[in-house]
Amino acid sequence: SWTALIEGYAQQGLVEEALKLYWQMQRKCIKPNNITFVTLLKACGSLSSLEQGKVIHAHAMEGGFESDIFVGNSLIDMYA
Repeated sequence: SWTALIEGYAQQGLVEEALKLYWQMQRKCIKPNNITFVTLLKACGSLSSLEQGKVIHAHAMEGGFESDIFVGNSLIDMYA
């Protein structure tokens, strides 16, 4: 799955590749799940990429994940 690939890239420290894969996913209109967002938000936090993190944050909210505890915790970590 796309999420597994994104998570694999992120875990290997290939954060930019994980983000590129997410944007490809978006272009193909494939809907991410909560784990996709958790992984991406954590990746943005590790890169100190607040601007990309804010965009991912907005996508998570648009996708209906505002009440997901895992996404919420990842947002706290990213903004901390």
